[in-house]
Amino acid sequence: MKELLQRPQPLLAPGVYDALSALAAQQAGFEALYLSGASIAYTRLGRSDVGLTTASEVANTLANITDRVSLPVIVDADTGFGNALNVQRTVRDFERAGAAMIQLEDQGFPKRCGHLDGKTVVATGEMVGKLKAALDARRSASTLVLARTDALAIEGLDAALERAERYLECGVDALFIEALRSPEQMQAACARFASRVPLLANMVEGGKTPILSAAELGRIGFRIVIFPGGTARAVAHTLQRYYGTLKKDGTTAAMRGEMLDFDGLNEVIGTPGLLAAGKRYE
Repeated sequence: MKELLQRPQPLLAPGVYDALSALAAQQAGFEALYLSGASIAYTRLGRSDVGLTTASEVANTLANITDRVSLPVIVDADTGFGNALNVQRTVRDFERAGAAMIQLEDQGFPKRCGHLDGKTVVATGEMVGKLKAALDARRSASTLVLARTDALAIEGLDAALERAERYLECGVDALFIEALRSPEQMQAACARFASRVPLLANMVEGGKTPILSAAELGRIGFRIVIFPGGTARAVAHTLQRYYGTLKKDGTTAAMRGEMLDFDGLNEVIGTPGLLAAGKRYE
């Protein structure tokens, strides 16, 4: 991850939520992945991103992904699932599961998606303590810590930038100022931090931040670009069409052009190679 962030172009990390989506992203040629906490809630629980997922659910999902693909994974650790001591356990668990970068945010509980209204944030000092705990807990300096602030929606841009300054002083490896509302706010964040630390831009279709391409965001100054929940939204849209067609027609014939057949899916997931490997042990 450190090497990828040294390059001049921004790192584009698509959102994934399980090993299959991660495998498809790797096969598409991406160089890093973003494990979205929201997408885990959507797909694993069929619920909203309002703090219902647990640390163990995220760690298990992460372990399945890093067992299947070789790309570095940025993992959304929400609030660290508790206080500073909980943060330390979360960091150790996620690092053991293969995280390349661990994202921690300053929301209060119950936390919610950064583009939903009604968020709260903890005191700056409390978040500073949690970030210091996270940095102390990691076993390897190669495991990066990303500090996210959601303060813009509650306290305004200036306060959010001041929080980010305090978090950077802790020694974090990257910053994420959530839900910037305009190109001007995005430029203000980059003007203050882009020359000092990698900044992450979060692209949420239908969210509060203007959607720009990775190249455009790179020109502003962002070094990491994520499209975290688009994968789950695309899959949900396809599932609605698939199930609607099957219920109406009693067959999947109308969807055949939009889906893999049995052999096609087995090729994607590597079934021939897996069976060949098994034969070596017969």
